[in-house]
Amino acid sequence: MHKSTSRSRFCATAAVVWLSYAWIGATAEIFRYKPVAREIVEARLGRYTGNNKQREATLKQMFAEAGCDDQHLSEQPVKASKQPNVICLLPGSSDKVIMVGAHFDRVPWGDGVVDNWSGASLLPSLYESVKIEPRQHTFIFIGFTDEEQGLVGSRFYARQMTKEQVAATDAMVNLDTLGLAPTEIWASHADKRLTAALVYIAKQLKLPVTRVDVEQVGSTDAEQFAARKIPRITIHSLTQATWNAQILHTSKDQFSAIRLDDYYQTYRLLAAYVAYLDQAASVPAVPTKH
Repeated sequence: MHKSTSRSRFCATAAVVWLSYAWIGATAEIFRYKPVAREIVEARLGRYTGNNKQREATLKQMFAEAGCDDQHLSEQPVKASKQPNVICLLPGSSDKVIMVGAHFDRVPWGDGVVDNWSGASLLPSLYESVKIEPRQHTFIFIGFTDEEQGLVGSRFYARQMTKEQVAATDAMVNLDTLGLAPTEIWASHADKRLTAALVYIAKQLKLPVTRVDVEQVGSTDAEQFAARKIPRITIHSLTQATWNAQILHTSKDQFSAIRLDDYYQTYRLLAAYVAYLDQAASVPAVPTKH
């Protein structure tokens, strides 16, 4: 997560997010996906070592190991960055797009496991979980470079999108700083429909999800897509307690800081969520009663 230089005090609202919208027809359909085994998810998390160049290479290798072949795995050179964005494409049957992103770079202090190898290393596992079924949407899984230097990779990607590409993108799901606690949503900076869908899936799986807004902490890659009016949601794990522990951007950002049970639960929720979005993201929303 890119920390704010002007406001460093954490001021979060921790409250349960209740489902406020439903997509017509989507809840009645069966959405299929295949979660990756916990030992694989944790092994990918454990491959955090190295500088940003090495982490970029590792992420690309993990995508290949997950089945993303040379035809669909690419690097996007980014102006003003030494490392490219890493992109894995899962083609769908329509021109509609769902993006799932996380930055792979780290700051010099600590090992950068929480912020944000925890998000980047889940991208190959999410790709692997949805590739087993033909999809309506084309999924674009993106490892962003240089988020810590001012959202460089995501800003470049969002700004180079054409108007047609923007119009075709139904959702941008951003993963940043996972595994410190159960799944959290930055709800004040999230599309209500995307938030509602995540809460719906969490209820079906009986997994926890709460609202913790983090405006006072800084910014994240999803905001570059919000500027293009693309629906976005950021999933994280920051709470008042984990912020007070001073893990982010310090020597405490190590593998041992991850709560592995919470981390795998977040992965399970996200795997179901991105599969569900393939059916739900294009369907009009209607208000429902609480």
